Amino acid sequence: MSAGPTEVMCRRQTVTILFVDIVGFTTLVDELDCADVHDLQREYFAAVSAVLRAAGGIVEKFIGDAVMAVFGTAGPDAGTPPEVANAAAAAARAGLLVQEALRGRLLAGRHPIKTRVGLATGDAMVDPAAQDGGYGMVSGSVVATASRLQAYAPHDTVVVCAATQQASAEAVAYQELPPVSVHGKRAPVELWRALHPRAATFRDDVVTQRALHPCR
Repeated sequence: MSAGPTEVMCRRQTVTILFVDIVGFTTLVDELDCADVHDLQREYFAAVSAVLRAAGGIVEKFIGDAVMAVFGTAGPDAGTPPEVANAAAAAARAGLLVQEALRGRLLAGRHPIKTRVGLATGDAMVDPAAQDGGYGMVSGSVVATASRLQAYAPHDTVVVCAATQQASAEAVAYQELPPVSVHGKRAPVELWRALHPRAATFRDDVVTQRALHPCR
């Protein structure tokens, strides 16, 4: 039996997944009217998505207050070692820039934003036919790993797995953190905190101003 169109389109490649969410979001929304929650989410999603897309990421989905993006799926060289390194570095820089863009800002004009970001690099099945915001673009354990690492990240930090750190160490400075036991993983997972880019390789001023506008 021949494979269907979706099966033919899908391919295995190494990607970097990014998750970002708002710290204390559940408590916050319990204090707000549903209309205010709607407005808050729209402002937050617009700000975060602008940064991620400008950095080369594809916004794959929104889940509650979380945003998931994938890096490293586009271009003829996607999946090659140089592009895997480029994608991991771009994702780490994007995570840092998201937090810089939101730091000190207020959602709905009155709620300070604290976020945490988790990144993981690994193999996934990629459906290149899925568009920005299209669910199911990537599948694999790397997605769950990134989501779990985001949950372990301290407030206002970007935490990555060892594979992401190794791939992007030439472009981003990291601090090693104690390993953590992650549900579903047999061994503790090594964690690294992204500190700053090693060079000015992304457009802080332009991207930040564009991303911040929805939250003013």
